[in-house]
Order: sequence, then structure tokens, then C-alpha cells
Amino acid sequence: EVQLVESGGGLVQAGGSVRLSCAASGFTFDDYAIGWFRQAPGKEREGISCIANSDGSTYYADSVWGRFTVSSDNAKNTVYLQMNSLKPEDTAVYYCAADRALGYIRGTSRCPPEYDYWGQGTQVTVSS
Repeated sequence: EVQLVESGGGLVQAGGSVRLSCAASGFTFDDYAIGWFRQAPGKEREGISCIANSDGSTYYADSVWGRFTVSSDNAKNTVYLQMNSLKPEDTAVYYCAADRALGYIRGTSRCPPEYDYWGQGTQVTVSS
């Protein structure tokens, strides 16, 4: 059974930091790219970052570039999203997703457009 489980969300003050985890199981982790998305109330889902577990290629949306860092621990089948300098507008439910897209990020410098598996999400609330 494929599972993606996010954790690490919570309430944080503006300017603070949070690290989200996405623990994966049920598929060959190294063959997949993991994307991070977020959805705020009343807004569309936004893709913010991704990482290719095979080669470590990454991508960041402009909205988080320079503040968020995605990393992967292949030994633990876990991807992390370190979020620094948080702003109230970062408040959202954060999701991770997996796509078998070998070479996509390195080849296009973008995140895969579609994903095979999704986590249940974790809430991040940034207070002003």
C-alpha cells in the first residue's frame, strides 16, 4: 500500500521556522520525485517545490524561493521542507505528492505537472 504521510505542521509566529516531513512507503522511493503543494482557504492549490530523489534536482516557486529548502533522505524514504522566514500568507494546508518522473526536474528545471500519490496534508498557521 502506497502511503505519503506529512508531519511537522503547527502554529508559528511570523519570521519563524517550521520543518515539514513527508514519509513515503509502498513504492520505490529513488524512482520518484516528491512535490510540495499548499492550499490556503478560498485559494487554488499552489505547487511550491519539488525534488527528484534519484539525483537531488530541485525546483522552487518564486513565492518561496530563498526561504524554503527541500531535501531528501533516501535511507529514510523521507523528504523534508524546511520553511524559514515564514509570513502570514504562508498559512495553508501543505501536501506532499509523488510522481515517477525520472529525470524530469533535471531536464526541464520545473516540477512534474501530475502526481500519482498524495498525502493527507498538514496545517501550517503563521500568526502575525
